Amino acid sequence: MKRGPYVRSKMSGDEAPLALVVVGNVTTEGRIRSIMKHQGWRTEFCSDGDKAVDEYVRLRPDMVLLSLDIPSMDGHIAALEMRESDYNARIAIVTSRSGKEKAEDAAYSTGAVGVLVTPLTQTVFDEQWEAMMGDIPPAIGLADLDELYPEVEEPEAPLEPPMPFPPMMPPMPEAVEMPLVPLPGGEALAPVEEKPPKKKLGWFGRFLLLIIIATAAGGVYVAMYGIPEELPFEIPSF
Repeated sequence: MKRGPYVRSKMSGDEAPLALVVVGNVTTEGRIRSIMKHQGWRTEFCSDGDKAVDEYVRLRPDMVLLSLDIPSMDGHIAALEMRESDYNARIAIVTSRSGKEKAEDAAYSTGAVGVLVTPLTQTVFDEQWEAMMGDIPPAIGLADLDELYPEVEEPEAPLEPPMPFPPMMPPMPEAVEMPLVPLPGGEALAPVEEKPPKKKLGWFGRFLLLIIIATAAGGVYVAMYGIPEELPFEIPSF
């Protein structure tokens, strides 16, 4: 069995190269781990397409083994986003026999370095290894990435219309002098002047009024009956 060439890792010049495996199948992951270890590679695994893109940016692996049928994001789109973040991303598509035609189309679009058909064996890797470690084709599908996976922008909240100014109050009408009403005899009825209300007497005024009334009543009595000879009370002498 011919062992593939050693690739200098992007992470460290002395460390074994790293492969990011995104296939979402435990059996396939186990076989890839064994084969890549035999090739002298380390492996990291991820089963989610959206997270795989973030993992690629974080790890910067030397190769990605990617299936198209993965959760959260189509593998085709994930591969394009990896190539968009790093045009030198080395990606190989892993597929079943029934999905080989679709995988070959995706490989052409993403500029993949190979298509690996399951079940994976060392022989499959040996047949593809030279191409997988060769030149990286251009990713012609990057031009259509926005159409394949458009970014959904949140709509901006509409601006509230300004508050309207309150309506202007109409001007108050001027006072109109009422005309004089003519009487049957031809004379005009003069307008009645309002008299100010009479002021009420205070307690001192009331007391003074009572004294005046009592004095007047006493005078009337004396004028009519005279002064009585005997008074019912004695007049004190001073």
